Amino acid sequence: MAETALAQVMAELAELEDPKTRKVNEKHGDDHGVNLSKLRALAKRLKTQQELAGQLWKTDDTAARLLAILICRPKAFERDELDGMLRQARTPKVHDWLVNYVVKKNPHSEELRLAWSADPDPVVASAGWALTTERVAKKPDGLDLAGLLDVIEAEMKDAPDRLQWAMNHCLAQIGIEHAEYRTRAIGIGERLEVLKDYPTPPGCTSPFAPIWINEMVRRKHNK
Repeated sequence: MAETALAQVMAELAELEDPKTRKVNEKHGDDHGVNLSKLRALAKRLKTQQELAGQLWKTDDTAARLLAILICRPKAFERDELDGMLRQARTPKVHDWLVNYVVKKNPHSEELRLAWSADPDPVVASAGWALTTERVAKKPDGLDLAGLLDVIEAEMKDAPDRLQWAMNHCLAQIGIEHAEYRTRAIGIGERLEVLKDYPTPPGCTSPFAPIWINEMVRRKHNK
């Protein structure tokens, strides 16, 4: 029965495959051609199915793994399972969804945050920084914010892309959420100039930390 369900779902994903969508996704390093709205609609229809999610993950297919993330039970995974899954996540979208939709809701998230932040693999380390950014915003008690800024100041400039992006997000979040560190966070951003020239579409906020911090603080004050 389970094998039939997997085959049916994989056939549906194959039908949703669109060459134009794939072309756009491949520019971002994601090797699938399924429209994400249609993927979410399929997940909504399937509802939560932990066993099927595990089978979809094992296919190593990007669209199947994204669907697995949407229909799994985040709290059901053990620490080592999630660690293995993160290291298997080959594409940026699978990596990001796994961290945001599963790991953040899992009871082992803090333990994984600490382990991943210190990992020599920069992509794994970027997941640790993403979890740290979440804590900066929602549960900062116990975090050494000054120490985080020290690390960002020393390492962000030369960090590989994915890790640099995650550290920059953490820098901005510290500046946005914690007024006592705002001046220092903006100063670090200005000195390092990371993402200063990042092409930003009209109506979007630049990821350059000083601009990002000032804009989000302005919006908070205007509410």
